[in-house]
Amino acid sequence: MANRSELDRMSREELYELAKKRNLSGRSQMDKQQLVAALSEKDPTRPKGRPDKRDSAPVVEDGEGVPPVWRGGEDRPTTTSRAVWRGAITFGLITIPVGLYTAVEDRDISFRLLSAKDGSRVRYKRVSAESGEEVDWDDIVQGYEYEKGSYVVFTQEELERIPSDSIRAVDVVQFAPGDQIDPLYFDRSYYLAPDKQAVKAYTVLAEALHRSGRVGIAKVTIREKERLATLRAVDGVLVLETMNWPDEIRRPAFEQLESRPEVSPAEVEMAATLIDHLTEDFVPSRYHDTYRERLEEAIQAKIEGEEVQLAPAEGPEPEKVTDLLEALRASVEATRDRRSA
Repeated sequence: MANRSELDRMSREELYELAKKRNLSGRSQMDKQQLVAALSEKDPTRPKGRPDKRDSAPVVEDGEGVPPVWRGGEDRPTTTSRAVWRGAITFGLITIPVGLYTAVEDRDISFRLLSAKDGSRVRYKRVSAESGEEVDWDDIVQGYEYEKGSYVVFTQEELERIPSDSIRAVDVVQFAPGDQIDPLYFDRSYYLAPDKQAVKAYTVLAEALHRSGRVGIAKVTIREKERLATLRAVDGVLVLETMNWPDEIRRPAFEQLESRPEVSPAEVEMAATLIDHLTEDFVPSRYHDTYRERLEEAIQAKIEGEEVQLAPAEGPEPEKVTDLLEALRASVEATRDRRSA
């Protein structure tokens, strides 16, 4: 992942392609400086030229006063000083000016596209389908194709000024029990931090949310898209989770599930017992991205001219279960032995 100085040296098209690979929302509307700022938010301190090892944090089994989501990984980077959005939380007659900060960063390792023939960089060009000539960024507008070959064109100013009640507000429209919201709705997490003059009102709202056990249901417009969102308190910090709209969630339709096989009560009971035996408190720091760690090792091996260890081209065939109940019973016995060890 490039640092700020590397990003500054990149062209607008290179920045856009990097933003595309990282699935950065709103990238098509950003100029070069906005792309630099948004991309540098991902990881402003990663050293150049080496894979990042900062995720190898010690396991922390507990941490009084520290929310589980923040335990372990104390060396993880903190939020940046630049807000991705500024506005206010509004509910009732209360207005709390806040900034929105990305809570999660993409830690995937990025690769450049190179020519297999000579190892040179592959660059993308914006080419007119009509003339075949390259088009400058300043000459590009956005068009909506309402029928084949026919477009209506919007300027950036028009897109930014489409009327919306939530353009500069996290507009809380109701509160609800958090367990009523299926995780399928959740999209992306942000921290909300108050302006200096709004710290007291912010703290009151965070404490009230914590005591109630509820979350706020809100609307907010970020980069020309209105989103549904939840607002909740985590150890005194307000967290905004953008959500998918109900009509964006696909209905599952699988032919193989249309006719369900009969299951015996003994099979279900044994499966429930297996779940019980594998149930324990969730400690996030126990989990890490082993693929990325091995990819980092492979990168280092290639840098040092060593052979890269590869997995077999095909994985092992899954074992066929002929007696489900017996397989469940054996699994329960195995977990019982592991727990007593």
